[in-house]
Amino acid sequence: MILLTPDDWAAVRLSLKVALAATAFGLPLALITAMAQARGRFAVRVLLDVMVTLPLVLPPVATGYALLLLFGRRGVIGAFLEKMGVVFAFDWTGAALAAGIMAFPLMVRPMRLAIEALDKEVDEVARTLGAPPLVRFFRITLPLALPGVAAGAILGFAKALGEFGATITFVAAIPGETLTLPAAIYGATQSPGDEVRAGVLCLVAATLAIGAVLVSDLVGRLAARTSQGER
Repeated sequence: MILLTPDDWAAVRLSLKVALAATAFGLPLALITAMAQARGRFAVRVLLDVMVTLPLVLPPVATGYALLLLFGRRGVIGAFLEKMGVVFAFDWTGAALAAGIMAFPLMVRPMRLAIEALDKEVDEVARTLGAPPLVRFFRITLPLALPGVAAGAILGFAKALGEFGATITFVAAIPGETLTLPAAIYGATQSPGDEVRAGVLCLVAATLAIGAVLVSDLVGRLAARTSQGER
């Protein structure tokens, strides 16, 4: 892959870093949200449905601009966080935040479906035997819903890896700082004579995507076997 520049390889590494961070920090929140959607009251479920679905129906650029207004250096939240030494705008952490928000709906849905498919009587029996909520969650709900949790994590990672619109709006495309693989592909397509380089970058992106799908299938099978073994 000699056609790729050092900045291109840096973009690949940054995309993996951003996707991993977005998945790691988003997974616990996605699981809590999925639990609330599956087991919460009607009003709570409706409100969460709207909030979770928004990143899917809004243009990614609109989401990125909203993040810029909220988490920019002069934003409502960003100005406060900057005083504490936390900066998101035009930093890789901002790219992870944007990617995590865009991937969040895809993480929540498989988890929610997996939790809704569980037999509630199992949890009720454990409750009547005196098991507290946290014990029931970690000993019953989580192991049985593990295939959905694994699927949500891999889907979120894949989405975060390919996120472009919200990321470039919020953190731009600074080589070595915020230039991710999708932004590098876009930049190559806009440069005359870089068609081959753009194709190679697309090949790298496709390889990573196929790898994520294969890992998703493997993890899903292992999680399903694990959850069956817990029964």
